[in-house]
Amino acid sequence: MKRVLITGAAGFLGSHLCDRFIAEGFYVIGMDNFITGDESNIEHLFNHQNFEFIKHDVTKFIEIEGELDYILHFASPASPIDYLKIPIQTLKVGSLGTHNLLGLAKAKNARILIASTSEVYGDPLVHPQTEDYYGNVNTIGPRGVYDEAKRFQEAITMAYHRFHGLETRIVRIFNTYGPRMRLNDGRVIPAFMGQVLRGENLTVFGDGLQTRSFCYVDDQVEGIFRLLFSDYSYPVNIGNPNEITIIAFAKEIIKLTETDQKIVFKKLPIDDPLQRQPDISLAKKILNWEAKVGRKEGMTKTINYFKTLSIEELHKRDHKDFTKHIKR
Repeated sequence: MKRVLITGAAGFLGSHLCDRFIAEGFYVIGMDNFITGDESNIEHLFNHQNFEFIKHDVTKFIEIEGELDYILHFASPASPIDYLKIPIQTLKVGSLGTHNLLGLAKAKNARILIASTSEVYGDPLVHPQTEDYYGNVNTIGPRGVYDEAKRFQEAITMAYHRFHGLETRIVRIFNTYGPRMRLNDGRVIPAFMGQVLRGENLTVFGDGLQTRSFCYVDDQVEGIFRLLFSDYSYPVNIGNPNEITIIAFAKEIIKLTETDQKIVFKKLPIDDPLQRQPDISLAKKILNWEAKVGRKEGMTKTINYFKTLSIEELHKRDHKDFTKHIKR
């Protein structure tokens, strides 16, 4: 039985990846320190014979007993509310954490897949974004702690690939949504979902003409799975290229949920990208992958999931205060 380590296992994407790899017959070792992850995302796996969990901060030395075939590094704050509250931890997990995991992969002779992000493109001057675009990032802006952590993560991964011959894969993840995502974390869909569930007006920043492209979690997981088992070592965009303006999406949500919320406007945050759309030509070519779940279908599944949760469970999925977890 092949063994895979998944960091950030209690997070939104990490937990879905744990499910997928167990379903595919792997022995999964999940790792998380619960700074932004939620134990409830993986509690259904705790008694599974092919799953074990290690509570650990990846910025500390990592030791795994026995053989290890694959590593998926998904440990990182991934939303503006997270990384603006814990900027230093965000930089550390992208640098020290990635270094530790690359070292572990080298020691175990394991293939490692690194979760990068469309944020490496910053506020792009090229549209849609292709993997050979170097980006337009403000290194000292408030979002720089996340953007630069991910850019460094890619750089050190490629250094290990070139210098040590390590088998590496890099996925650039575009906006992804679905069951288990956290609410009100500063990203578009979690913010709208939280407001819909509370019966609040939907907040749109700026004029709402900035664009995003939303990928349902099942499609994202499929793309990541295919990339891991491909023979391609360079970054690959995985996302849904179906682009929509934020104002149009807000109206779509109101119609879909059959609610009477209004749309209110607030000032656009600093360095908030005005356009976000993946060019997935490379994923189509080397992975034979493209998103299959449409936005209406995916949002219906997501809304129905949150409707099944109790008030207590909804509160648990709201963003939380991280300061008690951080020593420095």
